[in-house]
Amino acid sequence: HWMLSKLGGTWAPRPSPGPHKLRECMPLVILLRNRLRYALNYREAMMIVKDKAGLIKIDGKARSDIRYPIGFQDVVTIERTDD
Repeated sequence: HWMLSKLGGTWAPRPSPGPHKLRECMPLVILLRNRLRYALNYREAMMIVKDKAGLIKIDGKARSDIRYPIGFQDVVTIERTDD
């Protein structure tokens, strides 16, 4: 469950096919925008993920897919913030 607000909007991005089941994961954009609040909207989250420096690492690998599925025990590292 992604815990999105009922009145915040109509659409949410669907996770890309990957290592986790659809019901057991959340797309990277939802994590950056709604949970961690590093971006205000979809476009800002896309600019963070698509950066050439590979700022976002999931389980030690740089990922550039904005809809990459993040599972329960995945380690998400954001380089410039050291989080």
